[in-house]
Amino acid sequence: MPTKNVLILAGGGGHTAYGYALAQRLYGKANLHFLVPEGDKLSFERLSKFGTVEFLLKPREAKTPNREFIPRLMKAFVEAFKKVSNDFDVVVSTGSNFCIPPCFYAWMKGIPIVNIESSVRFTKASKSALLLQPFSAITVLHWEEQKKLLRRGIVVGPLIPKPEIEPWNGGYILVTGGTLGHKRLFDAIAESNLKNVFLQTGKVNPEPYRRRHPEWKILEYSAKFYELVAGAEVVVTHFGATILEALVYRKPTVVVPNPEWTRTAGVEDAKNYVKKVNAVLVLEINLKNLLTGIEEAKRRRAPVLIDGAQKLADMIINF
Repeated sequence: MPTKNVLILAGGGGHTAYGYALAQRLYGKANLHFLVPEGDKLSFERLSKFGTVEFLLKPREAKTPNREFIPRLMKAFVEAFKKVSNDFDVVVSTGSNFCIPPCFYAWMKGIPIVNIESSVRFTKASKSALLLQPFSAITVLHWEEQKKLLRRGIVVGPLIPKPEIEPWNGGYILVTGGTLGHKRLFDAIAESNLKNVFLQTGKVNPEPYRRRHPEWKILEYSAKFYELVAGAEVVVTHFGATILEALVYRKPTVVVPNPEWTRTAGVEDAKNYVKKVNAVLVLEINLKNLLTGIEEAKRRRAPVLIDGAQKLADMIINF
């Protein structure tokens, strides 16, 4: 029976994707517990099959005004105090400001912290990974290039999820904006005459696209999103964790960064990232560029990368 108790801080979106990939490898080998952002029902649903899941306030969301950040951060510290007990043997930060309060209490209690940097960072370390590095047992990196950003980091490889079904070609184009959505991408692709499209809108209102394209299959979220990725002919996605999921199922990928998200990785990071995964990058968002990118992606093949999630799971078990 598993004896090690592991708390995974899944910060939502791509951060939850890292936690999910790690949980797949740790399940049955450790007792898993999760904290997810308050109201993040998708992360709750995805992770519940692995262990207990509780909610915690996330101090700053993508559009949280600066004036609200400090009061929310203080409230998160108060809530986190009750969530991090001495029963945990390891606490895993998947990134974002969400992880800072619980990691503080883990450090105070002498619980080892595993600090995961984002896979999309090449030019500048994320604030959370940089802040947590001095207090962490290990800082986990996906790529060798990230060593220059976090010199104490250990490269394990990208945290790619395990495939859960066999890939197949359903002949459709999967367009996704992740948890928050990507309105500029959706508006551009909606100008097309493409018929066989799955559109995942996240927090963007799906109704205008349903009215314009009643033949499209449109959804806001799915806890089994991997099923859509596995059947796609091409994946068109924002600059996030869906890129790694597309790799799992060997899908050609077009990466379209969302210029609205100014607090995350930028254009130079995206240029480095697409080289790693052999994807097509579209920076100027218009229909012509998207259609050209889709055709170019079809001619490319996904690379085979190191299973960083398995390597990290083994390290955690052997702590």
